[in-house]
Amino acid sequence: MSETLLSQKSTTAEAGDRTVDPALADASRALAARGTVLLTNDGTLPLAAGTRTALFGRIQKDWIAVGYGSGGDVNPPYVTNLLDSLRESGSVQVDEQLAARYEAWCAENPADPGEIWGAWPRHYPEMPLEDAAVNEAARRNDVAVVVIGRAAGEDRDAVLEPGSYYLTDEERGLLAQVTEAFERTVVVVDTGNLIDLAWLEEFSVDALVLAWAGGMEAGNAIADVLTGAVEPGGRLTATIARRYEDCPAAPNFGDAAVTNYAEDIFVGYRYFETFAQDAVLFPFGFGLGYTEFDLSPVDLTTSEGTIQLSVRVTNTGGCPGSEVVQAYVEVPGVALSQPARALAAYARTPELAPGESHELRLSVDWADIASYDDAGVTGHRSAFVLEPGTYRFHVGHDVRRTSEAGTAEVLELRVVEQLEEAAAVDPEHGFDRMVVRTGADGRPEVGYEPVPTRTESLRERILSRLPGAVAAPEGEQPSFQDVLDGSVDLGAFIGSLTPRELSDIAYGDVTMDSPLGAAGNAGAIGGVSAALRARGVIPAITTDGPSGIRIADYASLLPCGTALASAWDPAAVRELSALHGQEMLRKGSDILLGPGMNIHRDPLCGRNFEYFSEDPLVSGLTGAAQVAGIQSQGVAACPKHFACNNQEFERIWVDARVSERALREIYLRGFRIMVRESSPWTIMTSYNKINGVWGHYHYDLVTTILRGEWGFEGLVMTDWWMRMAQDPDFPALRDSAYRVRAGVDVLMPGSIEHSGATKEDSVYESHRSPDGLTLGEMQRTARHVLTYLAAVHPQGHRMGRGERPED
Repeated sequence: MSETLLSQKSTTAEAGDRTVDPALADASRALAARGTVLLTNDGTLPLAAGTRTALFGRIQKDWIAVGYGSGGDVNPPYVTNLLDSLRESGSVQVDEQLAARYEAWCAENPADPGEIWGAWPRHYPEMPLEDAAVNEAARRNDVAVVVIGRAAGEDRDAVLEPGSYYLTDEERGLLAQVTEAFERTVVVVDTGNLIDLAWLEEFSVDALVLAWAGGMEAGNAIADVLTGAVEPGGRLTATIARRYEDCPAAPNFGDAAVTNYAEDIFVGYRYFETFAQDAVLFPFGFGLGYTEFDLSPVDLTTSEGTIQLSVRVTNTGGCPGSEVVQAYVEVPGVALSQPARALAAYARTPELAPGESHELRLSVDWADIASYDDAGVTGHRSAFVLEPGTYRFHVGHDVRRTSEAGTAEVLELRVVEQLEEAAAVDPEHGFDRMVVRTGADGRPEVGYEPVPTRTESLRERILSRLPGAVAAPEGEQPSFQDVLDGSVDLGAFIGSLTPRELSDIAYGDVTMDSPLGAAGNAGAIGGVSAALRARGVIPAITTDGPSGIRIADYASLLPCGTALASAWDPAAVRELSALHGQEMLRKGSDILLGPGMNIHRDPLCGRNFEYFSEDPLVSGLTGAAQVAGIQSQGVAACPKHFACNNQEFERIWVDARVSERALREIYLRGFRIMVRESSPWTIMTSYNKINGVWGHYHYDLVTTILRGEWGFEGLVMTDWWMRMAQDPDFPALRDSAYRVRAGVDVLMPGSIEHSGATKEDSVYESHRSPDGLTLGEMQRTARHVLTYLAAVHPQGHRMGRGERPED
């Protein structure tokens, strides 16, 4: 979002409350552990009681608990680290001689968190160790634990350099020293984003733990995992390739002006499993525990609307544990290219004792495995269809380790949902997209075809759907309190608002840190002017998120988005999020700006730590759980960034050019699932362009699809400080007038310029023009905002510090 609050969140609150709800801390610790992914293990883990353990790497002390930027810059009451947590566990004997050396060095060489926005450190320099010290530690100890750390952050992508995607020479040297001296070596990678792991094939590592940035309880959580107090329950939500260059988006990532999504629907495992299985180091969905499970498909039944899969799961190992059962579908590719398989459903078992069995039933809606035809090759353009043929289902531990669970037949093409062309690529910006071709050996190989481009007039669509105006009621002007009391209809109140008041509703409170809310807030919406408050309209306070409440006061720092998703446990995410919602009530936050719902298109995206997965089903269900949990407490979540915010470099300018099919099946599907399952009250647009149109001006995304097709009834706000532009279809409209016509309700935080204090006021000025905004359009925006405010009453306007001076 912005650097405006950087100094506030970096400075510890002077009189803040450090108290943390024990239930929230426990849930955070449990989810951080459950999201931890054990990638390799020869039996070294869990560490037996009393194991003499030598910890290497400064990150054991300078633990990276979350990524940088608005998604993680919280004033936490504390942050645990691995060294202290292992000491406090009492389960292993920490080598105190080595630990003291690291603690002294870290104190003399403090980690620099970075004070300049977007110039976050990607790693911290490592303490040099002579071979003799490592060899002495090997004689004193049974096992070595090497901790490697990587930081990620908003407004900055990772790069293909040592210290970012690759190991530094110092880290490589440390690994060489330790693996040469110790018989058993465990490596813990503390990171927000994926990094290169090809070095695993070079060094003799006995166990590798992928510890996502897990918030304030992360050190405790990883100590729990290493000592076997809890099982590492994580499963990968993105494929780990052997080489970055093998990633499907790599040739088209990070461009400053235009990024063609040429890989189309073949994102992540959809590409690797179809075309390049040998390029995979660890497949999608992979993760080990401390026991083994047998998965036996029981039956598959179909109906008109669903496919039901039953799977018996048996713990065949010697430890208690739970398993994630993943169901994949092979869709017949008749006219439309299809990936080798796609995730169709998943569920986690309860904890099973050794020898215990449990039967899971997974349900798959036929509509959710339909494919979008954006070219008309099936005879049904702009429709989700099921092509005829055999649909094969597989269940297993990950995308690779599966067994066939049965088949279902579609005898003739079925149109599941007939829609309309929306957000298509402009004809002047066409490019070629990836499709499946059959090679000479009969195997699938990469081919390309032109992306279908726009054929319909957006101007005519908008004009045909302009909303009508609500007439002003007769008599005295009603108050919004009358609406809340049920004595006045909302429509009547909206009809009574003047154009000036309607315009005010379409803006936030000009700047971040509104005096109407808790210190350090991200801004206010709703009753942001004296005139609106006089009419009873309450303000609502937004705060950055989603890994905590970003205000000047202390607030809990929770596991990052990828950590939550890696648990593959929406019920646990919902439980944590409900506790987080309670903290929002205590801290004065009405709207938490999260979860981050964008797809892990490429491992270098700097903000992947906030997002969930390369797969839209995992993203959608995890996001829905977070939204539902937060909103169960009467406060709102604000899923973001709608849509295609898949790189940070030049994010406010880059044009993400993507086919309608890839939009529908990959980049919008998670949002659609989340809207369907959790009904969020608010949504945030993205900074970037999508097929030539900035997200905050995108009528087709916001009005045609989000509101029209999905039935979203909440309010839509911009990301902070949108780019100003003229409407190409309606030249009389520009800036926020263009935005309101697109269906985007509120400009946040409301000012013209970044960090400025002058209101952008084109909505009111446009309405005064003959070719400007209609009264109905302004009233439509007011309805969305006021409907939200009515839903959350009386939570609004808590902890205000004063009135906003009026211009």
